[in-house]
Amino acid sequence: MSQVLHTPPSTAAPADTDLAALAARHGLSVSGARPTLPEYVRRLWARRHFIAAFSTAKLTAQYSQAKLGQVWQVMNPLLNAAVYYFIFGVLLQTKKGVPDYVPFLVTGVFVWTFTQSSILSGTRAISGNLGLVRALHFPRAALPISFCLQQLQQLLFSMAALAVILLVFGVPVAVSWVLAIPALVLQFTFNAGVSMIMARLGAKTPDIAQLMPFVLRTWMYVSGVMWSIDHLLSRHNDLPSWVGPVLQANPAAVYIDLMRFALIDSFHASRLPAHVWLIATGWALLAGVGGFIYFWKAEETYGRG
Repeated sequence: MSQVLHTPPSTAAPADTDLAALAARHGLSVSGARPTLPEYVRRLWARRHFIAAFSTAKLTAQYSQAKLGQVWQVMNPLLNAAVYYFIFGVLLQTKKGVPDYVPFLVTGVFVWTFTQSSILSGTRAISGNLGLVRALHFPRAALPISFCLQQLQQLLFSMAALAVILLVFGVPVAVSWVLAIPALVLQFTFNAGVSMIMARLGAKTPDIAQLMPFVLRTWMYVSGVMWSIDHLLSRHNDLPSWVGPVLQANPAAVYIDLMRFALIDSFHASRLPAHVWLIATGWALLAGVGGFIYFWKAEETYGRG
């Protein structure tokens, strides 16, 4: 006689549901779960003192083993500017037709270095700090933002040297120097957004950190750091029509132009087109907001594996 075996219905799913409801009723949540975007912003703002202290500590430790210490914060971009002046200004004669070429070049190098260093450090923000990420619970966006803040602090040291260079080469103090403040705010927002994008990519694929120096070097050469984009376009009328707008809308070139106008170009009574500020604001919002959301979406994955 055949027997029909009846398997009792599983009670696992209802039990899990009951436990989840019980946890939710008492305010418990999944460990490491991604918070909502407003809550994430609130938690990040609550850690603002940690972000500031962490960036300052990293900046102090960066040159702690060097005999000249923090002097290298200014010496590194100045030495780069000296090399670029010899290669591009002297050998390739890019200084022709550019008034105040030394201030022009040094400003470009300092501003570019801010973007370059922010992105490079952001690429390793998660993958290079796994011990901290796995040991402590905090919004992971604090790391790339703190690295960008570190680079901003370093730029401010360099700006003091830049002011001396401007005065030595005959560029007087002007009211337009105040425009450097909003220019830096926009650039910092852009840098932080790109750094968060690269931090997420670098956390998943650490090899990106090895590729980025080559990408950034190529980006630098098309950003008008050592040469004037306007002079290039005026001398080469045979270039395709799309080259000029692309070069001028390049975010790195836009922020360099803003700083040069604030510190140098206004002295020559030149006017910066209003759309440059609009482009700079657009890039800052696109990268800053977009990069933040992109980073937040993978919050629960950082430090795993």
